[in-house]
Amino acid sequence: MKTYVTKSERQTIKLGKKLAKSFFAGLTIVLNGELGAGKTAITKGFAKGLGVRQAVTSPTFTIMNDYKGKKLPLYHFDMYRIEDSGEAYEFGLTEYFIKSKNTGIVPGVSVIEWAQNIADLIPKSNLITIDIKKLDGDLRQIEVEESL
Repeated sequence: MKTYVTKSERQTIKLGKKLAKSFFAGLTIVLNGELGAGKTAITKGFAKGLGVRQAVTSPTFTIMNDYKGKKLPLYHFDMYRIEDSGEAYEFGLTEYFIKSKNTGIVPGVSVIEWAQNIADLIPKSNLITIDIKKLDGDLRQIEVEESL
């Protein structure tokens, strides 16, 4: 596990961009942290690192935003409003991060916020878990654990 401390939203975005350099198709990233911890900020960095030119926003009300990057597509999920894994499965969301053939979905990087609501569907390999904790002011402690 690696631990980072960022002092601003800008540094959190920069860290996300740095981490994205090692991302590959089929990778799932779980983001844990309370509201306002910086989950969307680090995802903005991932997008920059993958060559996404669109503005990245939280998918709280849309459940998923997809972005076309120069390197790979980025699929950003917010499972806050999903009550259980059956609901995510019914909506077809799992086709992005549970690998199956002939879905027509371009393999990319899946970033999932509030993944505890669908914990039984999260892959056990090709997984990065990131815990973001608010410290004083704009300080954030970011722990990155890989299961590749």
